[in-house]
Amino acid sequence: MSLPFLKMHGAGNDFVVLDARATPIELSMDAVRHIADRRRGVGCDQLVIIGPAEEGADAFMRILNADGTESGACGNATRCVAALLAEETGARNVTIRTISGLLRAEILGPGLVEVDMGYPALEWGDIPLAQPADTLHLPLALGPVSGPAACSMGNPHATFFVEDFAHLPIELIGPKLETHRLFPERANIGFARIDSPSRIRLRVWERGAGLTLACGSGACAALVNAHRRGLTGRQAVVEMDGGELLITWAEDGRVLMRGPAETAFAGALPEFA
Repeated sequence: MSLPFLKMHGAGNDFVVLDARATPIELSMDAVRHIADRRRGVGCDQLVIIGPAEEGADAFMRILNADGTESGACGNATRCVAALLAEETGARNVTIRTISGLLRAEILGPGLVEVDMGYPALEWGDIPLAQPADTLHLPLALGPVSGPAACSMGNPHATFFVEDFAHLPIELIGPKLETHRLFPERANIGFARIDSPSRIRLRVWERGAGLTLACGSGACAALVNAHRRGLTGRQAVVEMDGGELLITWAEDGRVLMRGPAETAFAGALPEFA
C-alpha cells in the first residue's frame, strides 16, 4: 500500500508530513534518508509524523532529520502541523506535544501561525554542554568565527555573531561545529548578523539536516542570544534565506515565533517506506 503525504514548508524549511493518527507508521533510518533525499526521494529537511491526540494535546508530533536522527523541536514544522490541525477542526488554538514538551500555537490568519516555543534553557547542563562553560561566550572557535552564545530551544543551539557572510564557509565549518566535542547531543549552529536592534540576518547549519533555508528554533535562539549579549531588544524580525520570522522573547520568559505555514503539494510514498 502507498502512504499519503503532504509536502509543507515554513519560510522554505521543508517537510514531508505523514499522518499516523489512525494507523501507526514506523520508518527505518534508511527509509527516512531515502524519502528526504532530494534526488532519489521526495526531498525535505525533516520528516514529520503526526500521532494521535494525548492528554493536554491535540496531537503528537515526531520530527526526524534528513539523516534519520530524531529532533526534539522544530518551530517551522510546528506551525505547519498546527495549520493542518486547525484546518480540520476550525479551531484557532492548537496544542502539540513533542518529545521536548508541549507547544501551543495560535492561527492568526490564512497561512500565518504563532507558536509559543516555551522557555529557553540557558544553563550549560540543560543545553547540554559536555562541560561547565559560560553560555554567553563559549570557548569555541573555528576559522573566522569564535565565542558563540548557546541556549536550548528544545534542542541545542550555538549562535555565532558575524559581520558578514561573504567569506564565511558555512558548508565547511558547519559540520565540524555541529559535532564538536563540546556538544554531546550535537548542536544547531547559527551565524547571525545584527542589522539593527530589531532585525537579524541569520543562516543556520542544522544538526542532521545541514544548511537550511530557515530554522525556527534557530531564529528563536538567535534572538535570545542576541538580547542576552545586549545586541537587540526583546523582539526582532529574523531574516533567513527562505523568508522572515517575527521572534519575541516575552517579559515572562516565553519565546514566541510568528511566521508562515504553507502546503506545496500532496503525494503518496511507495510501499518500501
